[in-house]
Amino acid sequence: MKTPNMRGFSALIIHLTLLAASLGDEHTHTYKDHEEVVLWMNTVGPYHNRQETYSYFSLPFCVGPKNKISHYHETLGEALQGVELEFSGLDIDFKDDIAKTPYCEVELNEVRLKTFIYSVKNHYWYQMYIDDLPIWGIVGEIDEASDTYYIWTHKRFDLGHNGDQIVDVNLTSEVRQKLELGAKVKFTYEVNWKRSQVKFEDRFDKYLDPNFFQHRIHWFSIFNSFMMVIFLVGLVSMILMRTLRKDYARYSKDEEMDDMERDLGDEYGWKQVHGDVFRAPSHPLIFSALVGSGCQMLTVTFLVILLAIVGELYTERGSMVSIAIFIYAATSPVSGYFGGSLYARLGGKVWIRQMMVSALLLPALVCGTAFVINFIAIYYHASRAIAFTIMLAVVCICAFVILPLTLVGTVLGRNLAGQPNYPCRVNAVPRPIPEKKWFMEPLVIVPLGGVLPFGSIFIEMYFIFTSFWAYKIYYVYGFMLLVLVILLVVVVCVTIVCAYFLLNAEDYRWHWTAFLAAASTAGYVYLYAVYYYFFKTKMYGLFQTCFYFGYMALFSVTLGIMCGTVGYLGTSKFVCKIYSTVKID
Repeated sequence: MKTPNMRGFSALIIHLTLLAASLGDEHTHTYKDHEEVVLWMNTVGPYHNRQETYSYFSLPFCVGPKNKISHYHETLGEALQGVELEFSGLDIDFKDDIAKTPYCEVELNEVRLKTFIYSVKNHYWYQMYIDDLPIWGIVGEIDEASDTYYIWTHKRFDLGHNGDQIVDVNLTSEVRQKLELGAKVKFTYEVNWKRSQVKFEDRFDKYLDPNFFQHRIHWFSIFNSFMMVIFLVGLVSMILMRTLRKDYARYSKDEEMDDMERDLGDEYGWKQVHGDVFRAPSHPLIFSALVGSGCQMLTVTFLVILLAIVGELYTERGSMVSIAIFIYAATSPVSGYFGGSLYARLGGKVWIRQMMVSALLLPALVCGTAFVINFIAIYYHASRAIAFTIMLAVVCICAFVILPLTLVGTVLGRNLAGQPNYPCRVNAVPRPIPEKKWFMEPLVIVPLGGVLPFGSIFIEMYFIFTSFWAYKIYYVYGFMLLVLVILLVVVVCVTIVCAYFLLNAEDYRWHWTAFLAAASTAGYVYLYAVYYYFFKTKMYGLFQTCFYFGYMALFSVTLGIMCGTVGYLGTSKFVCKIYSTVKID
């Protein structure tokens, strides 16, 4: 479990700034008696559209009388996630009970009345934070019998403390008032403190849903995928080894024939394309950039999942995004190394251009998608709208961190691993590709290659989608790591089989076929996302729809690049192995 000291250390790494440890506040999570406790108002929005959020005070709520606080901070991850903290103005002190106290009053004119009625009709919820602990409340309710709208006017906070730390927060909305023109709505609050036996490191357990994430279906899906991997690996190994053994025997027999017998014989199979199998694929610059980006994303994914397992990142606002950005920037040399070395082995000449594409490929996709959605968020005045200064910070990270580090990795890759070391020479003239059966065509092999990998992860996709698009906190990162390993093993097995069938049909275009066959898994994930939107959610509206399909497309593309890279790398090892064990004239 993560201790308070580890939290402070993680914040130092993530945010690079930390107030002095002597200050008692939500940075250190320790308080002295009667010390200020800040209630942050975050966002408000429709319950069914989790990402369509607005500033809390965009509704005609009023602010409490207190107008000064001792601290405030916002991280890059919070800004990108639409966390928009505003001080509530309510005076709360550590361990000091407060009886029911009015803090402001709002008179309902026509505009305010329509705004409140609209929010109640659309089931608006709001979110608040006390000491980084989230609190949710509902704006109001509808009396369907009389078609009357009511708003909750009293907030009762029940806070639990264990020594000098806050370990529990509960909000109860009480006292409903009818919404009608000219009514004066008086907002009140009360605070009750009580001692709790909950340990500080366990205070987020109440927000987790073990009945959902650790349901027997989840365990069964993991077990099922694991058994499928064992079966698939064994099946692929047995089939390939038996088939390759027959191929080796046939080729050995062919080598004992003289030239006339060999000419009269019926030669066929993957040996016939030995002079073209290591020929550079079409568009080597884009191909190497995709492989380099895939290697980097694989590294980032593993590191973020491991840190989430060790550090419980879900307990820190925006920490997952901040960590991911930091790791992605720091691992840029990985993209440069693998992409640059592959491009050099493929005989590429314009390596500067390849390095630029490799460095900016994924950032351009992310920023381009976010830029389009940001316009819609600005039109809706949503809190998801990213400020210009934040966009400028991301551009600076790309220009001054990612690009130079990718250059370093590219130079190292070209010099350390840029020399081709293939077991076969490449013919000067490409060999004609013979006609083959329709199911041996790359256009058929590619979509079929993603079926089994998707089958191994689609249950986990449901849990991940539900945690991101509904009100669930995903915390079973051990499951995610296991499913990721299963996915990669299945991808490698499937793409090896696809490449073998293609080469056996004397088609040497295995590079793109292996990459796209593995990447096609992402196509099925996106189709599942479409199904999930229409049948598992109640989302509506232009903003939520664009946000959902835009970012799911981005997720699918990134997953496809990562799977394609793993599939290609595994297949390339297999291809080099089988051609190095056969004597080539």
